[in-house]
Amino acid sequence: MRRVFLTLVFVSCAVVFCCAVCLAQPAVSSTELINNAKLYDGKEVKYSGEAIGDVMVRGAFAWANINDGANAVGIWVSRSLAGNIGYTGSYKSIGDAVEVVGTFHRACPEHGGDLDIHAQALRRAAPGRLVRQNLNLDKRSQAFILLGVLLAVWILTLFVRK
Repeated sequence: MRRVFLTLVFVSCAVVFCCAVCLAQPAVSSTELINNAKLYDGKEVKYSGEAIGDVMVRGAFAWANINDGANAVGIWVSRSLAGNIGYTGSYKSIGDAVEVVGTFHRACPEHGGDLDIHAQALRRAAPGRLVRQNLNLDKRSQAFILLGVLLAVWILTLFVRK
């Protein structure tokens, strides 16, 4: 009985390890995808970056743009997976860092010939957050000084006309 248990544990660990190795493929960069589009066309790729812009829902699917720091790539993803994206990057927020596994298309026939990835999996690697913009006190002071100069010039022009 003990041998059977140890064998099951060993087989389970081997399966988990093999799956982890298969899923741990390195992420490809947007530059590499763009420069070698023919090579990756129709192949499964792993791509990661920051979710930016808006997640645009289209029925049961959604578009999301993922920027890896060099370029953004459009991701066609199911609506349920798109729900994993909480924040998208903009002037007011830093988007979620996500990892996408899907099929790369250099000229997707379904989407008018656009370069995109049809995602089978989307995982949020790190959450995004709102960015608080602090008021620059130096610029505020300079604006008041310029306003004062403008008022002085305006008053002088009124006296010069009379």
